[in-house]
Amino acid sequence: MLLLGTVSFPSLAQEESPEPFLGMWALTLDYENNKAGWLEVTQEKGFLDAHMLWRWASVEPVEYAMIAGDQLLLVRGRDITRKKKDGQKRKLHPVYWFQISKTGPDQIEGVATFPRSNGLGANTVNFTGKRIPPEGEAPKLKKSMFGEPIELFNGKDLDKWELVEKDATNGWKAVEGVLVNDPVQKEGEDHIQYGNLRTSDSYEDFNLKLEVNVPEGSNSGVYLRGIYEVQVVDSYGKDLDPHNMGGLYSRITPLVAAEKPAGEWQSMDITLYKRFLTVKLNGKLIIDKQPVKGVTGGALSSDQFSPGPILLQGDHGKVSYRNLVLTPIQDK
Repeated sequence: MLLLGTVSFPSLAQEESPEPFLGMWALTLDYENNKAGWLEVTQEKGFLDAHMLWRWASVEPVEYAMIAGDQLLLVRGRDITRKKKDGQKRKLHPVYWFQISKTGPDQIEGVATFPRSNGLGANTVNFTGKRIPPEGEAPKLKKSMFGEPIELFNGKDLDKWELVEKDATNGWKAVEGVLVNDPVQKEGEDHIQYGNLRTSDSYEDFNLKLEVNVPEGSNSGVYLRGIYEVQVVDSYGKDLDPHNMGGLYSRITPLVAAEKPAGEWQSMDITLYKRFLTVKLNGKLIIDKQPVKGVTGGALSSDQFSPGPILLQGDHGKVSYRNLVLTPIQDK
């Protein structure tokens, strides 16, 4: 009751309608970094539902959505286990709630409330949102629209690449024509924060071809425009899942399992045109002109309509890339 008392709920005297909030929203979160979020609100058969991405990880459903007066209220929670000083463990289910208001025809603002781990008080984060228009039909792509190929990696050094996190440790280097990331952690020592690597230049619509080698149990990712992560992970032999090799992280599940065993070189052929994605993994079509509803976890921005860099995730595990070639798409 102490925490709930910090939230000011609106009057319920006026008629409630979800209509102003229905649709998708690109969220900008009030943090120093990792500011991107995403929200989709739907109503079907009289039930109001919502899915949300908050900074990192996956798109997840909220537990409850409701309209109170002129505000949208959302509740999310998760199961955790806390270990007390005496060694005993306790299972908890902290909840986070979000109050959202319309500030214009295509704009919202809100405040997120997160209970502190000790249960005493809460932290709040402000955010704003901009409506994302529907994707429409997949646009047609012609061979004449492709420009001249660009070699992103020269095989010798990190020219035209830079770390995203300026204070992070660089685990990337060029080794005999291969771009290698080896984020070594030493047992018994403090965790080292390794950096993600991005191109200095930005791109809008393009085809990207590359080869990647993922060791057993390792993990990386290729971010398109710095906002859409095509997953790179050792998922050989696993059931189809949007977190598997070649999938759009937590959003689009591959049509078929086309990954090779860990340690083998694998080819990716990725086309991003407007907000539609096509992926071929090892020569097999696994995503076919699928619309991308919003950014994925760890995106540099929530803006889906501006050019952005190619970003290689380097803070998870060892991975190698080679033969990275980008061919821009020009439809003007």
